Amino acid sequence: MEYKILVVNGPNLGHLGKRQPEIYGSRSMEDVAPMVDNLLQGGGDSAQLTLFQSNSEGGIIDRLETSREDGTHGIVLNAGAYTHTSLALADCLAWIGVPCVEVHLSNVLARSEPLRQKSYIGRHVIGVIAGFGILSYALAVQALVLHFQDKA
Repeated sequence: MEYKILVVNGPNLGHLGKRQPEIYGSRSMEDVAPMVDNLLQGGGDSAQLTLFQSNSEGGIIDRLETSREDGTHGIVLNAGAYTHTSLALADCLAWIGVPCVEVHLSNVLARSEPLRQKSYIGRHVIGVIAGFGILSYALAVQALVLHFQDKA
C-alpha cells in the first residue's frame, strides 16, 4: 500500500541544511525521500510524502486540520520552537485523529536550555524521534508505516 504522509516543519526550518549545521546538520529535506525509499525497500509498502513548512503557528494548525479531510494517513511533525510553547498545536493534534510522530533533528533532551526539553505536543503523538538529524524524518515515516501495518 502507498501511505500519504504529511511532513510538517515549523518556524525556522525552511532552510535545513544551511541553518546552524553544527546543530541541525548539513542535509536538506530533499534528502528525506530517498532515505524513506531505502528504509521501506522490500517491505511492500511505500510512502507519498507531502512537505509543508510554515513560520506561522496558525498556518501549521490550518494544514494539520486539512490533513483530517484530505486522506492523509499520517503526519511527521517537527514543530520547531512551537513544540515547547504551543498549547494551540497540542489542542489541534488532540482532536484531528491523524496519527503523528514528533520529530527533532537534535536530541532535545541533551540541549542545555530546560525549555527545549519540554514538549506540549508529545502527549498527542504516537512516538517521538530525536537526535538523528535529517534521518529523523525518514525514521518517523518508517515508524508510521510499521504502525499502520500493525493496525491492519
